[in-house]
Amino acid sequence: MLQTFVINLFLFFPKDKTAYIPAFISLSIFTLLAILVFLWIIKVNKKQEEKAVALERKIKNKHY
Repeated sequence: MLQTFVINLFLFFPKDKTAYIPAFISLSIFTLLAILVFLWIIKVNKKQEEKAVALERKIKNKHY
């Protein structure tokens, strides 16, 4: 009984479904930002990988 009471404190299902609109908007914004940051990290990683490969080739050419 106590467990159900505690769970009911945190769960809220409004009868008016328009209350979900701000939550959906903020979820959409944060999801979009997360995707953009992920793509940016991949782009930066590719640039760093190209620099590392070029440095590797340069070092190999010096030794041979």
